[in-house]
Amino acid sequence: MADESGKIRLVIADDHQVVRIGLRSILALSDDFTVVGEAASGTEAIEVVQQQQPDLVLMDIIMPEMSGIEATKRLQKQYPELPIVMMTSLEDRFHLQKALKAGARGYLTKDIEPEELFACLHKVLEGSRVYSTTVLRLMNDPEAPILGEIVDVSTIELTQREQEILRLLAAGLTSKEIAERLYISPRTVDTHRTRLMAKLNARNVADLVRFALLHLC
Repeated sequence: MADESGKIRLVIADDHQVVRIGLRSILALSDDFTVVGEAASGTEAIEVVQQQQPDLVLMDIIMPEMSGIEATKRLQKQYPELPIVMMTSLEDRFHLQKALKAGARGYLTKDIEPEELFACLHKVLEGSRVYSTTVLRLMNDPEAPILGEIVDVSTIELTQREQEILRLLAAGLTSKEIAERLYISPRTVDTHRTRLMAKLNARNVADLVRFALLHLC
């Protein structure tokens, strides 16, 4: 479906303004698309979609308040026919699988060329699933890691504060930003993060984010 001008109406959801500006500029190169709304969080994405009723959504994964994956789940329940395409810098099977399970119709990386982006958006509106070239290589590489559960989650007990910190880490917040949000000191956040890494057998913060996206978001 398109608007009265014949253009396809899009909403862009990404917490980085420079990315939204860049995508809007790229889409302006084509006569087929018009951006009718922008969002800087998963929560805001849902609100903008409800207000604008777009034809298609470009959704980032890691965003504050609510991840793009959770926002996609909720939007697909409300608008099952709405095509949502993930637009992300994350190139691993873990996030790819989570996105598709949530109902995303495509998974594109942010280094995609404009012409490839336009072609993918047209294809998804025709009912196809779409993947950027780099993601297709990942899917066809048998040695590419499938990132999943770090530990047996049934054996893990997390406090309410630990869960809060994990969710905020998954939203991309720094220790300072988490401290400000929870009214605690950055040192306390770092202490919780160190304990979480030991409890979850995580190698780094990326492992903590993956755990949060898999089990909490």
